[in-house]
Amino acid sequence: MPTQTQNPPARRNPRHRNLVQEEFDHSRFLRIISLVAILALGTLILAGLFAPGLKYSLAKPPQYAVDAPQFLDELEPLVSSKITRNNSFDVIENGENFYAAEFDAMRHAQRSINVEAYIFHKGRVTGELIQLLTERAKAGIHVNLVIDSLGSFSTRKRSFQALKDAGGKVRWYHRLRLHNWFISNNRTHREITVVDGSTAFVGGAGYADWWRYAEGDELRWRDTMVRVRGDAVRGIQGTFVENWLEASGEILDGPDYFPPLPNDAGHATALVITSTPSSGGSTRARVLFQTMMAAARKSILITTPYFLPDRSFRGELQRARQRGVSVRIVVPGKHADHTLTRSSGRGAYGELLNAGAEIYEYEPTMIHAKIAIIDGIWSIVGSTNLDNRSFGINDEVNVAVLNPEVAAHLTQAFEDDVAHSRHITLEDWKKRSLMERALEDVGWIFERQQ
Repeated sequence: MPTQTQNPPARRNPRHRNLVQEEFDHSRFLRIISLVAILALGTLILAGLFAPGLKYSLAKPPQYAVDAPQFLDELEPLVSSKITRNNSFDVIENGENFYAAEFDAMRHAQRSINVEAYIFHKGRVTGELIQLLTERAKAGIHVNLVIDSLGSFSTRKRSFQALKDAGGKVRWYHRLRLHNWFISNNRTHREITVVDGSTAFVGGAGYADWWRYAEGDELRWRDTMVRVRGDAVRGIQGTFVENWLEASGEILDGPDYFPPLPNDAGHATALVITSTPSSGGSTRARVLFQTMMAAARKSILITTPYFLPDRSFRGELQRARQRGVSVRIVVPGKHADHTLTRSSGRGAYGELLNAGAEIYEYEPTMIHAKIAIIDGIWSIVGSTNLDNRSFGINDEVNVAVLNPEVAAHLTQAFEDDVAHSRHITLEDWKKRSLMERALEDVGWIFERQQ
């Protein structure tokens, strides 16, 4: 029987190779073009991430004092807001108090509960909140929750299943997808809760255990929220609707969200400043702060958790000092939760201290309050940090309040924080170590993203 011979394995025909790979291997021109394209794309990304922000300056110094009607009339169009005069504001300090107030308002909701949060961190606080929202949704209340997909990354979708089963709606802001890659750096940094379209809470605190509970040797964070009633609530609700639309494609309207409001809510004047970066990088929040600093005649009090002011803002504070305005700033001390941002910000102390500003580092715990008080009558409360992300990248919300009583309450809290802070002098700043100086230099490289 003849022996059956096996055919040798077929050799791969070079012609069967990928034509693009073959051209790339043999074409020096194609390799150069590819390298140039990669470098160009990398340059565009780096430019978008780290390019300096806009320079801000007023064409002329404000002509009117901050308590003059003309100043208010001029501020209104500058920040694209609406003056409301039928408002009341309750300053609520620290998580054990403002969470109790927020949860109580939600328990008594009759129509709707809207929550927008940058921080919605898995834990006891959010567990209690989700259970409460689920109960209210079962009772027929409209429950809408939009949370930032980056700031709330620790919380998984399955955490909201019971809420969604009960009829509540949950949406994620700017989830990383191919179609929105170029806007993914824009985050909603807003912290808003609105109940029945008639009561709102604004400030810097989201929902996380560190605002409510101590952990080991670390005390719960120091923070402030403000409860708002009156016509200003409509502006805050409209701010929520903006990002709810972007996250869900739905426009919330009707009396469940915009009911008639009583005419006797209070006598505080306010503007709600909704801030979203324009295509050129300008924001209403930045215009608000620049204008207020430039208009101050007596005093500027600032509490901020992330102090990384740009050159324009630092220059405005220095000019305020030249006019004889007292400038006092409270920032986190050693308990700061972002070491690099703190180090970067400390590098800016020098020129402000040289100008006569006073800087205090809060010692007991992380301080996260975001407050500015101008001339003892204007107060700014909201989500904006004094850093580049808040001033040019993130969505923010602030309420500017013209009311001496609100300013007095916030000023007392400021003085209490100063009493628990270390006063940083120019001599202290000059004595910082070489390691601190090195961290400052590294931090300023990433200034745009802090």
